[in-house]
Amino acid sequence: MMTSLPNRTEMEQAYQKKDASYDGVFYLAVRTTGIFCRPSCTARKPLKENVEFYQSAKEAIFAGYRPCKRCSPMESIGKPPEWAQKLLQIIDAKPTERYSDYFLRTIGIDPARARRFFLKNYGMTFQAYCRGRRLGKSLEQIRLGTDLDDVALGYGYNSHSGFREAFVKTFGKAPGKSRNEDCIIASWIESPLGPLVTAATSEGICLLEFTDRRMLDAQFASLRKHFKKAIVPGENSHIKQMKLELQEYFEGKRRTFSVKLVEPGTPFQQKVWNELLKIPYGKTLSYEEMAKKVGSPKACRAVGTANGMNRIAIVVPCHRVVNKDGELGGYGGGLWRKKKLLELEKEFGLSDL
Repeated sequence: MMTSLPNRTEMEQAYQKKDASYDGVFYLAVRTTGIFCRPSCTARKPLKENVEFYQSAKEAIFAGYRPCKRCSPMESIGKPPEWAQKLLQIIDAKPTERYSDYFLRTIGIDPARARRFFLKNYGMTFQAYCRGRRLGKSLEQIRLGTDLDDVALGYGYNSHSGFREAFVKTFGKAPGKSRNEDCIIASWIESPLGPLVTAATSEGICLLEFTDRRMLDAQFASLRKHFKKAIVPGENSHIKQMKLELQEYFEGKRRTFSVKLVEPGTPFQQKVWNELLKIPYGKTLSYEEMAKKVGSPKACRAVGTANGMNRIAIVVPCHRVVNKDGELGGYGGGLWRKKKLLELEKEFGLSDL
């Protein structure tokens, strides 16, 4: 997924107004202080000529800037901005409606901003998200046996040919051949460590990742390859259970997860991921210890690679694997999150549930 920064004038206006809806869209770095901030930072506004803009915190850091202590730009926002929450609620309430750019403007949302937000967090434009919601609902009705004519005309399509074309493009099969078809459902989950995206088939959870993970696009591509199914926004019983169990985990009320998982991989990857599930809550293992447990004591590097390819963060606890000297080592969601997860488990692991 490729995204681009808004134009400079738009970004200057955003940080001057301390507009939080741009948090995560770009970061501003101040040459005279050597720090970078969120657009919503409450610090004194810098002069325009002293500001540079970056698409990610990582880019700002590699350019030599350090994070602002006031707005903590390295920490994830944790939930969608207010305008995005409002929009998601509208779509969830009426997923079969068509939402035009004109509609967005009537509720005070810039269509370009909506497009960037959905691209960044869902890997699709706002309009693609809406189409996915409509098509996801249509597939649900088809599987329940609803007449195809009723589905086509009841889910925002003015003609059967338009519905068929959109359906085939998304699911790869014509509506009449999809009575038993499945798709991958994706949804957003808020957490104290930032937003996550989860995905599930009818068999179980197949993805749980922080939305700013650099390999997220590759993980989605991997899901499409393994399951040969389209990914559409929505929610099913597995995702509902995932949201509940994850909330209990962060509240210190859950140490093990019971939600069903579906995580295809190579035989070696499966061995590593199965061993990850055996690491007790609040405990850690080194890569060397993990290599021994999977029967390949010299394969520390391969274990690390398999660990990094785990698609189901937290539930399959790859954060519990550390370096031999006790240092944290790598983590796709960021070392600061790995540290926070281990601290959380240590804190709640000392007390009875």
